Amino acid sequence: QSLLCHLLSSSKWESNEAETSTFISALGYTSADYYCHLVKNMVFSLVTELRGNQCNGLNIAGRVSASRVNAVSLFCLPLITLPDVTPLLETLLLYHGGASKEVLSSEFLEAVNEAFLKRKISLPESAVFSLWLRHLPSLEKATLYLLDQLTSMPLNSLEEVAGVIKDSLLPQAASHPAIFRIVNEIFKNALLETDGTSEIMTIIQVFTQLFLQDFQNENKQHKFPLKAYFPYHHQPLVTALLRRPFELPTTHWSQHLKHISDMLKALVEDTNISSLDLFEIWVLIAHFGEWVDIAAEQLLKAAVEPDALLWLLAFYYCPQNESQQRTQIMVEAQAVYNHLMMLFSCTVLSVKDLEAAVHSIMDTEQSYIWHLITHLLTNFLLFSSGGHRIAQEFIYHITERTDTRKEVCSLLIRTAYRINHNGEENQRTVKLLYELLRKLTPK
Repeated sequence: QSLLCHLLSSSKWESNEAETSTFISALGYTSADYYCHLVKNMVFSLVTELRGNQCNGLNIAGRVSASRVNAVSLFCLPLITLPDVTPLLETLLLYHGGASKEVLSSEFLEAVNEAFLKRKISLPESAVFSLWLRHLPSLEKATLYLLDQLTSMPLNSLEEVAGVIKDSLLPQAASHPAIFRIVNEIFKNALLETDGTSEIMTIIQVFTQLFLQDFQNENKQHKFPLKAYFPYHHQPLVTALLRRPFELPTTHWSQHLKHISDMLKALVEDTNISSLDLFEIWVLIAHFGEWVDIAAEQLLKAAVEPDALLWLLAFYYCPQNESQQRTQIMVEAQAVYNHLMMLFSCTVLSVKDLEAAVHSIMDTEQSYIWHLITHLLTNFLLFSSGGHRIAQEFIYHITERTDTRKEVCSLLIRTAYRINHNGEENQRTVKLLYELLRKLTPK
């Protein structure tokens, strides 16, 4: 029966539906069974043919022509979401026949990418990575699709965000420097178009953390040097930023941050630096924003010299220094910081006490100052005993007045994520964190 089915599928009878149907019935098959077996046999035959062209990793010239491979990819177009065709899709995506030009049709590559993004098919990681490496529009579309997914969902926890990013396979694929740098370019454009909103900054920060996890787990044999991912940056700064906080004792964090800040300041205050170079450095810092969050915490929790850490925060929120903006933000931040430190040990505080700390900038229209001060204020509420008592009242009051609810939510979510992974905070702080998030995040 199997032999007859095979003969029938390759005979002239195939074009005569009535005769074919009768013959199939005489064999004891239903049409559904017959065509199911036919597809499986065709897939198996084509996979064998394509893989035979690359025996033991060596291309055997002339076994399968480029036009034949292209025709097979076009043949797959209406069948892409059929589970039985998946082995053929995988074989095609991993196929390299030695040709200098792409042998697969662009329609096929686009259709496979679309089906993968919409979860209509499941493919091995190696096949997906090969798709994105050989077809740039598919990689661009996958990155934009991920950004669209993340910005359209409520930002309630970074665990949820991390799950969506992991499922996209982009952090894993970014282990290849070519993919990392294309994804990075799209992130840079997103930062420009959104004027560096906290939402996009948070997404980039989580993506980078997941990429580093995957990179560190990668077999050393197949690792690229880290310079391949950040080739145009000051390498000692990149190396310092790449140190994960959990790799250092908490007592060393302030010194490490001072080292980062000093290197950064030397680069940024170079008189020959261009606006483009400045932007590239700022994007690099955005990738490792976890260190910026820790800098704001260290200012309030540890005995530190504040200048270097305040400068790091000032650069993060105000990378351009036109009309001495960063100089001004440093003056304002220093004044608020000094006031907060005087209040830090007070066990009884009122909202008016904290309002007095920010009184001098309440009427400013410069948003970058408010973003930095909001960062300090939020940490003050989380980590000071007096701040705990008025946190909910003050957060609601200040976010309504300054329209910084999204920024505060992003900061709280990032802090919760870090505490969940490092577990260094007390339960009272954790409880307050989640109470504030329940108040501020949309239902």
